[in-house]
Amino acid sequence: MVDYKAPLRDIDFVLKEFLNCEQHYAGLQGCEELGVDLMDAIISEGAKFAENVVNPLAEIADEQGCKLVDGKVTTPVGFKEAFKQWGEGGWQTLGIPAEHGGQGLPSSLGSVIGEMAGAPCWAFTMYGGLALAPVTCLINGGTAAQQQRFIPKILTGEWAGTMCLTEAHCGSDVGLLRTKAVKNDDGTYTLQGSKIFISGGEQDLTDNIIHAILARVEGAPAGTRGVSLFIAPKYWVNEDGSMGDFNNISCGAIEKKMGLKASATCVMNYDGARAVLLGEENRGLEIMFKLMNAARLGTAMQGLSMGEISYQGALSYARERLQMRSLSGPKNPDGPADPIMVHPDVRRMLLTQKAFVEGQRALIYWLAQQVDLTQFGSDIQKTEATQLLELLTPIAKAFCTETSQEVTYLGVQVYGGHGYISDNGMERIARDNRISTVYEGTTGIQSLDLIGRKVLGSGGAVLNNFTKIIHKYCKANEDNAALAEFIAPLAALNKEWGEVTLAVGEKAMANADEVGAASVDYLMYSGYITFAYLWAQMAEVAQQKLDAGSNDPLYSSKLKTARFYFQRLLPRTASHKAAMLAGADSLMDMSEAEFIC
Repeated sequence: MVDYKAPLRDIDFVLKEFLNCEQHYAGLQGCEELGVDLMDAIISEGAKFAENVVNPLAEIADEQGCKLVDGKVTTPVGFKEAFKQWGEGGWQTLGIPAEHGGQGLPSSLGSVIGEMAGAPCWAFTMYGGLALAPVTCLINGGTAAQQQRFIPKILTGEWAGTMCLTEAHCGSDVGLLRTKAVKNDDGTYTLQGSKIFISGGEQDLTDNIIHAILARVEGAPAGTRGVSLFIAPKYWVNEDGSMGDFNNISCGAIEKKMGLKASATCVMNYDGARAVLLGEENRGLEIMFKLMNAARLGTAMQGLSMGEISYQGALSYARERLQMRSLSGPKNPDGPADPIMVHPDVRRMLLTQKAFVEGQRALIYWLAQQVDLTQFGSDIQKTEATQLLELLTPIAKAFCTETSQEVTYLGVQVYGGHGYISDNGMERIARDNRISTVYEGTTGIQSLDLIGRKVLGSGGAVLNNFTKIIHKYCKANEDNAALAEFIAPLAALNKEWGEVTLAVGEKAMANADEVGAASVDYLMYSGYITFAYLWAQMAEVAQQKLDAGSNDPLYSSKLKTARFYFQRLLPRTASHKAAMLAGADSLMDMSEAEFIC
């Protein structure tokens, strides 16, 4: 099994040297007291929790999984105690506003903790992460009385929570949901229906579970215009916050899954469950979608976490595994063979992992700072950050998880046959990671959202805001000879990005299927350019440190990884461009009958 170690040096580089977090936090209204020393202390303790508490759960989590007996779900040995420590340590409260019982810290700090805690055992962190779903909904759409009633015990870890959207007949198309809500004389509602794929819908970690549920009030309009959002606890919560009777919410089954076996994925039945309405009837999606954007960035984080631990395992194995001699002559002459990391193809795999993982970290932490600005920034900063998040959230969710699939695949490949054996943990990491491109909106859904709603839907304005930022950066560095190998291709692709967008948009005016046909290639193309922008900046920082005389190997490593990315990975944009401009005909011309098997 992989022994996870928090990548503190790279985290430190991204936060302090690339993103200048000290200046960032100093500029946030109400967060001025968060200095580097406090940040370092929190991250250090988070690393210890990840390494000492979560890491030991990984193997047993996959072996034992969750079990359902007589309607009760049991989690693997050690989960309950670890979750108790998570709550008692205050980790659940980091980014929650102080007025709601949290620590009021910027969410970007929580992102670092999320990466580290999630890497060894993502299934464990899902319970804490999803517990915050009803908290977020209550903050965004609940009354003060509702907030006081439900939030405090979730933050202490005494209670947990869920997000309940999917039904057997409707996934991403939530307008098709059938779960029914009938208003009672006392102002509460009675829910009837069922949901599937509900993570943490039932578990033995907490005394109560607070469910955030989408349902349709009796007589509501069809489609998304008639969807409301409710809070329904497993055990009724009285107005004073005390627990009451069982609330007719039960788990009918838990899914047998490819991975994340320690995360209980439940079929939930609501047989006359009492619920309280959040906000107004038929306006539930307005509250829920604020949560969905955070969930999508959280899923991008899963890609990073899974990729990091896969890379750690592959790198360690490549250093130790002796096989054959280097093509250029023995590198370990006193041994029977050379370590496999001397072979060019193994290095290709390791560098691909490294370039994607470190690019993911840069993007996710940068976007987390944008989230900070939407909460604590000036009005101008809030507007600019919101525009960036609008464009880059679907890119982060889809591109980070898609590239993470490649990273965890390569982790298995570096191990060879031993990667296919469960004892080493690499195949488990790949299995646990596979769902990341599916839930919280598939790659296809994110791609349509990006090109259809965000880019073309804004007349290109949302994209132009970002390409102007890249253009300004390239212009400022066009005479920097040390960065020429990065700036020239970045500037060319940034210009081309607008051109291919226009080309797809023009085709779509004649045939709407052109958008869908181009969408995934468009998103991947956009992701590679976004990473190139980040890698160019990280290379710039590294070059400055080297020029100043630093002998820290991290800086030369960053520079060489950036070079690898630009030479070996960024050229993939050419194939994505060719595919997106090929048109819809080759996809849509074949009749259903011609799909023969």
